[in-house]
Amino acid sequence: MRDNLLAGRSAIVTGASDGIGRAMAKRLASEGAAVLVTDIDDKQGEAVAAAIRDAGGRAEYQHVDVTRREDVEGMVGHCLTHWGSVDILINNAYRGQPPERLENKSDEDFEQNLRMNFWAGKWSMLAAYPHMRERGWGRIINICSLNGVNAHMGTASYNISKEALRSLTRSAAREWAPYGICCNVICPAAISSAFRRFEEAQPELAAATQAANPMGRMGDPERDIAGVAAFLASEDARYLTGNTLYVDGGGHINGVAWIPDLPE
Repeated sequence: MRDNLLAGRSAIVTGASDGIGRAMAKRLASEGAAVLVTDIDDKQGEAVAAAIRDAGGRAEYQHVDVTRREDVEGMVGHCLTHWGSVDILINNAYRGQPPERLENKSDEDFEQNLRMNFWAGKWSMLAAYPHMRERGWGRIINICSLNGVNAHMGTASYNISKEALRSLTRSAAREWAPYGICCNVICPAAISSAFRRFEEAQPELAAATQAANPMGRMGDPERDIAGVAAFLASEDARYLTGNTLYVDGGGHINGVAWIPDLPE
């Protein structure tokens, strides 16, 4: 990819204080985009924005609780006010959960996952849409999960919320394509704070999960995931919309699962 791939663009990345979100925010900034780093972890979020600025990039941090519609809409408004546009929107914030069988999950758990993983994406997309349409250019990248694609055990409420977001992405891609707005999904498999906790809690299962991946490892957020997001956010992806990119070392091929089974 050429230098300054995203020069003159502005971007929002949710859940950007750590892991994949942090890596994507830093990569977009290194490619020339002005980045609004958002999260609920103010200390780490501010540190990410500061690191981008220290490296010569443009970034600001904003506290955003994506389960609150007013926060999400305010995030888009802040980007418009500060950077003058909303060109790139990456919905990455998510809610994790301990594994539990479907029949034991509460309605509240489903509602919480849908609010964090689906509604937040819908709200931000609808808030950004009129501005992208007016400019005739936009990139929406929603981070979904192999949990839903492969129907992992124990995470049903998370699975359906991410699959709902994936379906929404395809619908938006179909309806918004005439306005130069490309909408795509990344399903990553990468080292994250959640995976680190999984390794600490169940080291043997975590090792088996990595061994089952065709490439024998989890991805590196900066080296394996962030570059794909930068490509999707660029002019080079102008004819690519409605797709799911599995950036997972081939994990979707053989259904690699974190929790292969759960006892009743």
